[in-house]
Amino acid sequence: MGDTQTPALLELSNVTAGYAQDIDVLRDISLRVEVGRITGLIGLNGAGKSTIIKTICGFLPPKSGMISYAGKDISGIEPHRLIDHGICCIPQESSLFPYLSVQDNLLLPLLGRPKQFAKEMRTRLHEVFELFPVLNQKRLQPAGSLSGGQQKQVEFAKAWLQQPKLCLIDEPSIGLSPKVSEEVFVWIEKFAKAQMGILLIDHNVRRVVRMSDRICVLSLGKITADGTPADFQGDLHQQVQQWLGLNF
Repeated sequence: MGDTQTPALLELSNVTAGYAQDIDVLRDISLRVEVGRITGLIGLNGAGKSTIIKTICGFLPPKSGMISYAGKDISGIEPHRLIDHGICCIPQESSLFPYLSVQDNLLLPLLGRPKQFAKEMRTRLHEVFELFPVLNQKRLQPAGSLSGGQQKQVEFAKAWLQQPKLCLIDEPSIGLSPKVSEEVFVWIEKFAKAQMGILLIDHNVRRVVRMSDRICVLSLGKITADGTPADFQGDLHQQVQQWLGLNF
């Protein structure tokens, strides 16, 4: 899958996982994310897209197969240690502490970090406030008082502060206005230009196809198709319906 000459930053090889012993939500999943590139994952609700994120992050151990990052098996790493390895997740649901200020939410990843890392992040905080000026204006306000779009800005700003090598992004535009959604996609492209590998899940199929370097279609826990944006040209709806096993 993908260009085999380019080393994968993240690679899932024949991964099977599920929440119950005899029920597999993911079946024989293989996909890869490369440095500075976006792999888009599309599929119907309930197809298992978010379960892939949970499995990569260690919340759901795979029953079989391997998850490798930078060539090393990461199946046994605890979720809260992933950022130590350069892996960050922007979840679908808010991960912010609503009663803490915007600035405190941004600086939470400093807790327990080496002093040099903390110093670099505090320096980078000024850069974040330049990138997200509305957060600078509201930096002392409780995060819970911000609009949904502004809270999503905090999520992306927090990820940018940590400068991960791999960013897992789950439904970033859900519940947002079209204007704010477009801003979100611009941020994702900025992350990729900064040489982060991106695994992107979003319900906006056309946008995901347009901005991804590789697209995987997930149906009933299996990858039913994958390819480049060029492979998805033509009547996209008809192709996706066919790959998802729909008959309209």
